[in-house]
Amino acid sequence: MNSANIDDLVDEWLTVPEVAERLDVPLAKARRLVEERRIVGVRRGEPPELRIPAAFLVPGNMANPAQRGAAEDAPAWAVLSTLQGTFTVLTDVGFDDEAAIVWLFSPDEALGCSPLAALLAGRKSEVRRVAQSEL
Repeated sequence: MNSANIDDLVDEWLTVPEVAERLDVPLAKARRLVEERRIVGVRRGEPPELRIPAAFLVPGNMANPAQRGAAEDAPAWAVLSTLQGTFTVLTDVGFDDEAAIVWLFSPDEALGCSPLAALLAGRKSEVRRVAQSEL
């Protein structure tokens, strides 16, 4: 596992209310996104508060990298759709939420970029294959 400092990797954090505001959804729905592990976060700051990497939210037309396009009904912002399954794979190989965030943001030699960048480029299967090899 990567030992990089999470604060050196993630340049912008959002609180759950800020996630709700960016996604233009009720606070309860933003909380549900965390409960359903569509996004994950870690406690940061004083007092410690759950914070989510802002990079997990993408322009609406990029929510599903496999089907990019300027759909008229796309929201301004959305959760990157490939995160939830990737979090499941990382949890299965023993990562906690902080380790998963560090892994997603750290450069990976096998991918030639960070796993998050690869997910944004539509390389979900490759990212999950690399994640499974982290055992």
